Amino acid sequence: MDILVSWGNIITASFGDLLAGVLAILPEILGAIIVFIIGLFVAEGVGRLVARILAGLKVDMAIDRTGAKAALAKVGFKNDVSHSLGVLVTWFLYVVFLIAAAEILRLYQISDFLTTVVFYIPNVIIAVAILIIGAISGNFVGHLISGAAEKLGSAKFMSAVGRWSVYVFTAMAALVQLKVATELIQILFTGLVFMFALAGGLAFGIGGKDKAKDLLGKVGK
Repeated sequence: MDILVSWGNIITASFGDLLAGVLAILPEILGAIIVFIIGLFVAEGVGRLVARILAGLKVDMAIDRTGAKAALAKVGFKNDVSHSLGVLVTWFLYVVFLIAAAEILRLYQISDFLTTVVFYIPNVIIAVAILIIGAISGNFVGHLISGAAEKLGSAKFMSAVGRWSVYVFTAMAALVQLKVATELIQILFTGLVFMFALAGGLAFGIGGKDKAKDLLGKVGK
């Protein structure tokens, strides 16, 4: 009988400690839930507001006129820039409020990880800006080469080489900004510079050989 009483006391004490622990952290749990729910609404609202402001400023139309939208579509980026930036702002705020909720619950490892993610987001924004600028520059270089070499037979090929070389280098610069395989990208960059230089030289030589022949014939006369 004493054993049963002892067991009962142990079980009662265990449940009492468990209940006391739950009641102690219950305000923190409720506070974290409330903060995160508020954060969801705030993030959605601010993200949509940013997208509407950018759309109202005709940012998408301005980017489309530069040819960057078509260039970005070729590499799989088909969303409007205003919408994409709005989504980015939304997720940024999601993470910020999630960090606040984790801090309330004293989940410091989770909050430290999410803080690292937040600090990484500027790299993503810069990488997107690099891609947009690179797309604009690639189209410009392509048109420039096409106009300068329009009398050569390989003008289209040279234009494509120039345009895609800018695209490739831009993609590499974006990956470096994102800190993705930096050393490997540097090696590939060196190899691609040599490859594009060789391809451009061959294209110019093949396309301009007839012109060079005529010029040398005139000089000989």
